Amino acid sequence: MILDSASLIPLVLTAKVLFYATLLQLFISVPIGCWLSCSRTVFSSFVDILVSLPLVFPPIATGFFLLIIFGRKSPLNVVFNDTIIFQLPGLVLAAFVAGIPLVVKPIQAAMNSSEANKLAELAAVLGKNKLTILFAVLLPLAKKTILAGLLLAVGRSLGEVGMSMMLGGNIIGRTNTISLEIYNAVFEGEFKRAAILSLLLAAFSSGLFIAFKKLSSTT
Repeated sequence: MILDSASLIPLVLTAKVLFYATLLQLFISVPIGCWLSCSRTVFSSFVDILVSLPLVFPPIATGFFLLIIFGRKSPLNVVFNDTIIFQLPGLVLAAFVAGIPLVVKPIQAAMNSSEANKLAELAAVLGKNKLTILFAVLLPLAKKTILAGLLLAVGRSLGEVGMSMMLGGNIIGRTNTISLEIYNAVFEGEFKRAAILSLLLAAFSSGLFIAFKKLSSTT
């Protein structure tokens, strides 16, 4: 068999992680991007810095801080009761954090563009309130940017290793995503299986890139 059960489990797990992480990007990152594009407070500046950190901060270090925040000795553990670390939610959290700047930052740029500002000002002159301007003007204008950001976030989440290892623990059959399984296969000398999994990742990533290019080229 090209893929045995040891390889199918990480594939199914990765699909679940990408699904839940994409939902989080859609319902959390998109609103954050919209809010940051129009907010100029000290708190929003702090949030903007936090959102941007995964772009420049080493994933393994980011994973360590998340491990401290959500670990057993954290006050938050009273709320989550050991349901985050070394389980599926931990992997989803890692994927979400890895991809969040790729969704938020483009939305900020799109909604702060000169075209968006002109249309928002025109709508305000016509008597439209802020919510109407957001949902009827700005979001439709930025829909391609949002879709492109989600595609990039999926691609980034797919290749996440550092944070996934810290938050998931790379437990065989439980928290080993496809990227971690490639590492495991190489470590165990199973280069053929590592090559097959790498080719699957390459094929999926190429599909994402083609979709991104087509989305960017449409008028």
